[in-house]
Amino acid sequence: MAHLTLRGQPLGRFAAVLFDKDGTLSHSEPLLITLAEARVFHAVQRLNAVHPERVHDGSSTELETLLRRAYGLDQHGVHPAGTTAVASREHNLISTATALAQVGVGWPEALALAHAVFSDTDGLHGEGAAAALPTDGLMELLTALSGAGLRCGVISNDGTAGIHHFLHHNGLSGFFSASWSADHQPCKPDPGAVHGLCDLLRVKPAECLLIGDANSDLRMALAAGLPTALGYTAGWQRRPPLDPLFPQLQHWSELAVMGTDGASVVSSAISGCSTAE
Repeated sequence: MAHLTLRGQPLGRFAAVLFDKDGTLSHSEPLLITLAEARVFHAVQRLNAVHPERVHDGSSTELETLLRRAYGLDQHGVHPAGTTAVASREHNLISTATALAQVGVGWPEALALAHAVFSDTDGLHGEGAAAALPTDGLMELLTALSGAGLRCGVISNDGTAGIHHFLHHNGLSGFFSASWSADHQPCKPDPGAVHGLCDLLRVKPAECLLIGDANSDLRMALAAGLPTALGYTAGWQRRPPLDPLFPQLQHWSELAVMGTDGASVVSSAISGCSTAE
């Protein structure tokens, strides 16, 4: 157990820290924009190929508008609370099929088309894709947490392969003892996902801190019995619309591990790993 503080204010003693991935551990927005744009493009292309009569009746334009709205995609990027940013692959697939149904495609065909669209674009996200970069200051924080004996876990609606790809590519795998992904049941935002990850980490929920960029993450944490959940706000172009009831941080340097003498150990962690970056 180690003491953590937020901007100098005590948060409590914890045995583990649970991190969301996209928008918290990782700057995922550029890759998610590419993925969402590709899904829109391929959905329109497949609709036009199967139903060429739709090219001239406005269905293609309507489908594009519906998908952009469903994915949270606009000229400002990806909405940090939208389905592309927060929801699982399966939920995004259902959103795609629903948009196709709204332009007149029958539900069985809409599902089949959505599966085809995702097969077309899956290579842009996950194990086979370029890896997102970690958020600023993350390595220093993880080094401090590890040095204090805290266990770290990832709780994400990405697949297990995507989580491991991000961690391995950025040299972060050694800091994380376990992960809970969309491949596990139940998945986020069910509080059971937190309990599952806590079991893997061999810690009690009451001993954990969760950090995420979505209200669903933070409310899930409290429902699971965690004493504290922190909102991370620097992972997107737009600040996530987080409930002000939850403490928030803009940079990882605002979170510190306290040594037994009451001094922060983050500064020593930074100096100790500066040559490795």
